[in-house]
Amino acid sequence: MKQFLNAVTVLSLLAVSAFSTNVHADELKESAVSILEQGLIGGDKAFIEKNVAEEYIQHNPIAPDGRAGLLGFVDYAQTLKPNLSIKPVRILRDGNLVAIHSEYDISGKKVIFDLFRFEDGKAVEHWDGIQDKPEKTVSGRTMTDGPTDIVDLEKTDENRKLVSDFVTDILINAKVDKLTQYIGKTYYQHNPNIGDGLEGLGSFLGYLKENNISFSYKKIHNIVAEGNFVMTQSEGDFDGKTNAFYDLFRVENGKIVEHWDVIQEVPAEMAHKNGMF
Repeated sequence: MKQFLNAVTVLSLLAVSAFSTNVHADELKESAVSILEQGLIGGDKAFIEKNVAEEYIQHNPIAPDGRAGLLGFVDYAQTLKPNLSIKPVRILRDGNLVAIHSEYDISGKKVIFDLFRFEDGKAVEHWDGIQDKPEKTVSGRTMTDGPTDIVDLEKTDENRKLVSDFVTDILINAKVDKLTQYIGKTYYQHNPNIGDGLEGLGSFLGYLKENNISFSYKKIHNIVAEGNFVMTQSEGDFDGKTNAFYDLFRVENGKIVEHWDVIQEVPAEMAHKNGMF
């Protein structure tokens, strides 16, 4: 199982792109799907060499730094066929950042958030978070189902601020008295261990407290917002260990109404000196 997890971690690194940051966002998203198929499934090394900067900064904990480190995994990816599939579910672009929320199936289902930074049309930096996708969840929803249409583009900045304030007030500073400012009666949950609504969130926090399990956010590192969707990449503590938190929120009428996430522990040792953030 550990071998397969490492395989998924490695494969997520190959989702790099030829995106130019000055082209239309729809073209970027179409390119993202093509990159997953051509670079990952197709194993096109020449494509990666052309569209990834040589000084590519890597934050995945087990992958060596640079384009050379990325290229080293292409041949390995081909050995996993035919038991290899990738399904991008949501793709957001915010300036030179592109976030991809995907399902992977590599001898087991995983959910992955990939985050890329681009300069001059080339991928120059990559972060990711990976988690097993369970068969059952508390809410009955999966870690990726739900709405995918991006709307309310004119509210992107407003929604980015709302989510940033929510993570800062509630998750970092624990100002739970402000919770209803951000979440109303409707709150659909995709975290596999939490139920819907404020009741579900309260039950989860109560469980952590009863079992002396620590849980806190320390810092937001990146935010990617487009219309009604906002993704945050944060650093925090879970059960006494440093974790990377990738949270995706859907906003409607000034309230957060839906949430997806991936949580991954930060290992003590990595293949580079860049850290996971």
